[in-house]
Amino acid sequence: MITDPVLMAYYERGGERTRLREGRGRLEYWRTRDVLRRTLPPAPARVLDVGGGTGVHAEWPAEEGYEVEVIDPVPLHVAEAGELPGVTARLGDARDLPVPDGEADAVLLLGPLYHLPERDDRLRALREARRAAKPGGVIAAAFISRYAALHDTVHLGIYPQGAWRFAVHTSLETGLLITGEGAGSGFRAYLHDPDDIPGEFADAGLPEPRRYGLEGAFWLYGDVNDWLDDEGRRELLLDAARRVESVPSLLGVSGHLLAVARL
Repeated sequence: MITDPVLMAYYERGGERTRLREGRGRLEYWRTRDVLRRTLPPAPARVLDVGGGTGVHAEWPAEEGYEVEVIDPVPLHVAEAGELPGVTARLGDARDLPVPDGEADAVLLLGPLYHLPERDDRLRALREARRAAKPGGVIAAAFISRYAALHDTVHLGIYPQGAWRFAVHTSLETGLLITGEGAGSGFRAYLHDPDDIPGEFADAGLPEPRRYGLEGAFWLYGDVNDWLDDEGRRELLLDAARRVESVPSLLGVSGHLLAVARL
C-alpha cells in the first residue's frame, strides 16, 4: 500500500480524474489504448488493472466486453473506479496482489512501477503480475522515461527555476524525481532508463518485453492539443507515433513507455 504521505496526498486530491482526459495527457491515454488494443487477448478475457487509479484504462475494456477488475491502494480511486459500468474494484498492493494464481488473462501495471523507487519492490510487483496471469497471458507495464522531467520542464518553461532544475538533475542521475515540499504539494516517482526495462523483466522471470514509446516527441509539440481536439488529425497523430513507437534510439524521448510480454 502507499505509505508515503506526499504521494497519498497527491492522489487523494483527485488529479487522476482529469490527467489523461484533458490537455496533452490525452496523447498518453490514446497511445496506451492503441497499444493495448493490439496486444491484449480478445474479449471476453479477464483483465486485472493493478494500480488502475480511477479506472481510465478499465472503462474502455469493460465497454468492449472484457471482465475488468481494478486493484489500487488509494481509497478514492477504488471508490470511483468501482462506479464504472462493468468494472469491479478493491484495495490492494501491486507487491502482494489479493488474487489466486493464474486467474487473469492480462495483468496491467500502468502506474505501480514508477511509484516503487526500490528495484526489489518493482521486481516483486512484476513477479506478482506473473503469478496472477494464466499461461499465455499478457503482462503490460508502464514506465516514466528517465528523460521525461528534463523535457517537460523545458517545455513548460520552468527549467530556469533552481528547485526544478535540481530535481531534474537528480532524476537524471538517480532516477528519483521528488518535487514539492510537504504532504500537500509534492510528487515522487522513479524514472526508468529504457535500457533497464528488459533486465527488470528478466529478473522477475518474465520473457523479454516489446517496448513502446507512447508519446514519441509529439507530446512536446506546441500544437499537440489542436491535433488531439480534432478526431481526424488525432488519428493521423496516432499513426505517426505508431510508426516510430519501438525505434530504440527514440524510446527515451517519450514521456511514458509501455513494455508488453506474453507468458
